[in-house]
Amino acid sequence: MSGESGQPQAGPSHAGLNLPSFGRNQAGVPGGVIRRAGARGPRSWIQKVLEQITGSPRQWVTPSEVVPVTVLAVQRYLLEDEPRDTVPKPPLYCYDVTISDGVYQEKCYLDPSLNSLVYQNILKVGIEVKITKVSCLYNEKRLGQGILCIDNVHCGDTLDRISLETPFRNRAHEEKPERPLRGGQSHYLALWNNEDPYGDIWLNDKQPEEHDFSDTKIISLSHLEMTWTNRRNFPALLVRILHKSKLRYYGKPDKKMVEPYQTFLEVADSSGMVSVIMWNALCPEWYKSLQVGLVLLLQDYSIKKSYPFRVQPLPVDPETKLISTMEICLNLRDPPTNIIIIPERQVKSEWRLPILNHRFVTRSELDDIPENHICDVIGILVFVGRVQRSKKKENREDFWSYRWIHIADGTSEQPFIVELFSTSQPEIFENIYPMTYFVCTQLKVVRNDTRIPKLLYLTTTNESRVFITGHRGQPYTYESKVKNFIQWIKTKTDSEGVKNTVIGGYYPYPPVPETFSKYSSSVKVESLLTALSEVRKEIEGLQYREQKRIAIQGIITVIKYIPPSGATESASASETLRNANQPSTSQAARRESESQKRDGQQHQDDRPMSSQCFQTTSACLCPSKKKIILQGPYAKPVAVPQPNTSAQTKGNKPGMPSIFQYQESTSVRTQGRARKNISDRWESQLWREKKFGFKNHLHYSHVYPESIPRKFIFEHRKFLTEQYNSQPSKYIPPEGRPLKLDDFNSARSLGHFEVTILGLNHDIAIDVAFLPMYCPEDLRTSQVDTLLTCMNYSCVYPQEVTANDQLSGSRALAGDIIKAVTELDRVHIIGILDICNLGNNKVEVYLQKIYSPENTS
Repeated sequence: MSGESGQPQAGPSHAGLNLPSFGRNQAGVPGGVIRRAGARGPRSWIQKVLEQITGSPRQWVTPSEVVPVTVLAVQRYLLEDEPRDTVPKPPLYCYDVTISDGVYQEKCYLDPSLNSLVYQNILKVGIEVKITKVSCLYNEKRLGQGILCIDNVHCGDTLDRISLETPFRNRAHEEKPERPLRGGQSHYLALWNNEDPYGDIWLNDKQPEEHDFSDTKIISLSHLEMTWTNRRNFPALLVRILHKSKLRYYGKPDKKMVEPYQTFLEVADSSGMVSVIMWNALCPEWYKSLQVGLVLLLQDYSIKKSYPFRVQPLPVDPETKLISTMEICLNLRDPPTNIIIIPERQVKSEWRLPILNHRFVTRSELDDIPENHICDVIGILVFVGRVQRSKKKENREDFWSYRWIHIADGTSEQPFIVELFSTSQPEIFENIYPMTYFVCTQLKVVRNDTRIPKLLYLTTTNESRVFITGHRGQPYTYESKVKNFIQWIKTKTDSEGVKNTVIGGYYPYPPVPETFSKYSSSVKVESLLTALSEVRKEIEGLQYREQKRIAIQGIITVIKYIPPSGATESASASETLRNANQPSTSQAARRESESQKRDGQQHQDDRPMSSQCFQTTSACLCPSKKKIILQGPYAKPVAVPQPNTSAQTKGNKPGMPSIFQYQESTSVRTQGRARKNISDRWESQLWREKKFGFKNHLHYSHVYPESIPRKFIFEHRKFLTEQYNSQPSKYIPPEGRPLKLDDFNSARSLGHFEVTILGLNHDIAIDVAFLPMYCPEDLRTSQVDTLLTCMNYSCVYPQEVTANDQLSGSRALAGDIIKAVTELDRVHIIGILDICNLGNNKVEVYLQKIYSPENTS
């Protein structure tokens, strides 16, 4: 576990300015400050700033000329404690920012006081910035060497395209592997989590090699378990990898380790299964090459007693013995472990190595599988949500990355709902999109049948692995359930697969329980209720793509309906994308929003908004002569019984499971036309009395384009995938003409509502967004009961509905909900809010559920 030797020189710069080198007149001189004659081309702003700071008596300067430069990379690493530090600090991550002035690139150190710009995804790749204060941090252990530090910066707009052709002024910044500017760390971390391998230190070139076993002594795991405490040297182990965990990064500022990583392999032979821990520098060398199913010969390892609090994954084969008293340790030294991958063709039957078994389940079987059961699934992706982040511990800088996905397998009308955390496979996690064949192993069942709606989904575990390509030849292809899925998918056409696939958008899952007491028991927070005066603090404490659910008390005083944009809904996405000269709706909306200011905040515009259409689902409005009923979040579609009316199944072909499959019936309430007496706004008498007297009004009801789920278009899969991934660490040039999210049709929209909640003390108010939906409680009429009961459910919207029908039905729905709100006049309610930080100063707050005094228990 100890740190490795040969770590880089500590101090500010592995590749610094080499400040005395002023006479050099070559591009890319190692460490040199470059000068160019004016007649030979434009002068570098970076060079001029370096000359200014080295000629200044102070350690910092304000550039004599401030010009825009572009950001090409934002890279994160752990900064070790300096020798003068006596008290260990919590993890402090630093950032190196690579900028370009059009002549040269330069890697700069970002002053930690500006880290919040990265936390909020304000300072990011692809934007234009103006640097108004710089300094130089010298390495006092090296002659004349230092690094350029950014002390103050103004972030501008994202550019359509940036050239990557400019060279580094300092050739050392191009050296491989890349190294941070400061500290003794030899590598960068992934920008948004610590689980993903990032950078060129991570190798994947280890290949199987033939081995002569004539002089190799092998010991079985069971025999080793009985004798290891009496041995000094351990014979070789011949084992198969059954499970592989995600990476664990345990770096700390006060621990000087070059690569502080750890991963677990569960390996087995004919006598049992044991945990193998790979430490530190062996992880970058071997992690990406060691795949589940490989046969390994392990030599020169060490053994220790098992960590008592770690839960080992159970072997798939119940007859395999679980060895939990010891752990095998693999290190680069003490002793240096020898790892050999044995080719499968050399594996002999007499070795009796276990085969790789799986626990595949179908969606039709999932309803009967108990909670915490471990299983594997295969299917086709029909929905891929945006990447989100959740904090590992409060007041820490470490986050989990995760996204929600839906997988169809042909055995049920409902998909698998999967909470997919990063599995240390960024090449897959960042490249999944609808219509992809998808395999995920070691998933855990999460269910609660006592809640309304019932809770049932799968979540990844520490040993989960994901596969999206290269399925041929994988051991699971011989499983009967995998073969059945392959046969089913062969019967489907491409048009069937693409019709109902969706990507991105706001996805509020799991749903909120039906009573406040159940909600209270389902959350783990210090304070169950958040005062309205503390909401802004909660919002400001969130980082990029972080989402948090809180409960507040208040009184609903205003509700305003924002209809879906007819232009966006009716326009064909393909027509929009083909018309390169037509300005996008986002540009028009941006121009409009600039003129709409209210107390320093934006008004709502009339762009479309998702109606939570991916919670698989419940009753839903079809704003024509049809109405769709999907009963319960996981039940089969149910038609509304009507006099002399027979329900007809329509939409997807039988056997094509999708969250968008539906059945139709005649609607009693909605007949394809808007009712003329509907008002789009209601405000209470209390609001009219108090609206000019309170001290603070928070405006968070704006809905941004990235929160709208989009119809997936396979030809633009790269662009859509990038939009709903996390911001990349390095700039990636767009392919073709720059696109905008508003160029793509929203998948579903009934419009949305702005809801104003007044605090109980009548001194603070907050505007939030509410997404309408129909409630399946009364299946005979599918009427909206009240706002209180319809909030748990999602809406599915049929593809063939026209914009006029949609607008008519949406306004009818608006009338129902506004009428329901009037019943809450002056009623004290508990509101469950979802706060979403989209980065770049964009925050949304959604009203998820209202508890009245009657349903708080």
